[in-house]
Amino acid sequence: MKIIILFLFFVSSVCFAFEEEPKLQVRELTENVYQYTSYKMVEPWGMVGANGLIVVDGNDAHIIDTPWTLSDTKKLIQWIESKNLILKSAVVTHFHGDASGGISLLNSSKIKTYATPLTNKLLDLNKREKSSHIITGKTYELVPNTIEVFYPGAGHSQDNIVIWLPKTKVLFGGCFVKSIHSKNLGNTADASIKEWPRSIQQVINKYSDVKTVVPGHGKAGDISLLQHTYQLSSAVKGL
Repeated sequence: MKIIILFLFFVSSVCFAFEEEPKLQVRELTENVYQYTSYKMVEPWGMVGANGLIVVDGNDAHIIDTPWTLSDTKKLIQWIESKNLILKSAVVTHFHGDASGGISLLNSSKIKTYATPLTNKLLDLNKREKSSHIITGKTYELVPNTIEVFYPGAGHSQDNIVIWLPKTKVLFGGCFVKSIHSKNLGNTADASIKEWPRSIQQVINKYSDVKTVVPGHGKAGDISLLQHTYQLSSAVKGL
């Protein structure tokens, strides 16, 4: 009897934990720009939310970074289709799974995926699927007057890029930019801390009129997120 009770308690606990796991979230950030957040259990940090964007251009949609998982990437595609939009492309800001986990599904769905040659090299080294299209040059216009890609230099990773949306003055910093509540630089396994302050300063200089900054993890804010990231990286660099 005790064994049965323990078994039922275990099953109910597992079901409760499953139900409590956060689902893919999408919210309007500004006109024609939506922020989505996907979740994954990552040790030692626990449940981690990763941000991405959906940029609407007429009847077309473009996503900035993919969700952590293929299942959430599928849900994101379904959300876009439910809005009667056509998903045209996806841009991956660096090779880590919180930015590129859905590439294989997008490729198999014949949706154009974009990454830098360095990101594709790192994806290949990690035995993961590469993007179908290449971002060329330090600055790259993916959608004229709507989506601009900029490589500021190494920081969170050697390949991190940022995405500028000139119409709304939104900057997607990805994991290269920390949230205002971050006390440290987080995962620095592939970071170039020596280069990070200089790279973030390039972004501050280039997009000084930014209104909204979206980090890879945590809440969106303004240019203070860039300044905060500069301070965090400079402090570590100085050790």
